[in-house]
Amino acid sequence: MSVSWNPWHGCRKISEGCRNCYVYRQDGQHDKDSREVRQTAAFNLPIRRSRDGRFKVPAGETVYTCFTSDFLLEEADAWRVDAWEMIRMRSDLRFIFFTKRIDRLAAVLPPDWGDGYENVVIGCTVENQAMADYRLPLFLKTPVRHRIVICAPLLGPLDIVRYLSPAIEEVAAGGESGNEARPCDYAWVLGLREQSVAAGISFWFHQTGARLVKDGRLYRIRRCYQHAQARKAGIDYNPKR
Repeated sequence: MSVSWNPWHGCRKISEGCRNCYVYRQDGQHDKDSREVRQTAAFNLPIRRSRDGRFKVPAGETVYTCFTSDFLLEEADAWRVDAWEMIRMRSDLRFIFFTKRIDRLAAVLPPDWGDGYENVVIGCTVENQAMADYRLPLFLKTPVRHRIVICAPLLGPLDIVRYLSPAIEEVAAGGESGNEARPCDYAWVLGLREQSVAAGISFWFHQTGARLVKDGRLYRIRRCYQHAQARKAGIDYNPKR
C-alpha cells in the first residue's frame, strides 16, 4: 500500500531534467503557474486522526512525499520544520522523497537526524553526467540511512560506477514523459543496469518514457503503457532475491 503526501505544491526549474516537468505540464492544463509555491490543504496528512482517535494513514504505509514539488525547495524552508516533525512522529510509516536539491540537505536536516531517520528514504535525481558528478558526491557525504539514485529523466549515458558504494540501496532509471519528451536510449538503461549488477545493487527500470530508442529505432509509447513496457523488459535486478 502507498499514500501520496504533497505538503506543498509548486517548484522552480533548476537543471535540464526540469525542462519538461510533468507538474508544469499538468498545472498548465488548468492555467496554474507552477512557479508559485504554496502550502497545501494536505499539509498535516500524516498526523490526521479519525473520530475514534486513530491515524487516518495507518501504520505500515509507504508515503510518497512532495512529488508535486521538491522537499528541499528554498521556498518551503519555513514549513519543512513541521514536516520533519510529522515524519519523526510517524516512525511507523516509510517516507520517500526525491530531490534535485541534494546540495541543500545537510543545511536543513532536523537537529535529531543523526545518521538519518530509519523511516526516511531519499532519492537523489540525476539526469546527465554533469549532474551525477555534482550531486552524487554530496549525496554520499550527507548522513542518510536509505539512499537511492534516480536516473530520470535519463538524457544520456551515465557512468556512476565510482558512486555505487554499499551506501546506495537502489538505482532506478526512466525516460521522459510528455509530448515534448527527449529520447531515452535503451542502451543507456542497460548500461546503468550493468553497473548496478556489478556493484551488487538493486536496479529498477521504472518507465520507458514517451520516446524510447532501441537498436537505433525510435518507439513512441503512450503514457498509459510506459510503466508496463518497462516491466515487460524484464531487466529489474534484486540481489537479495
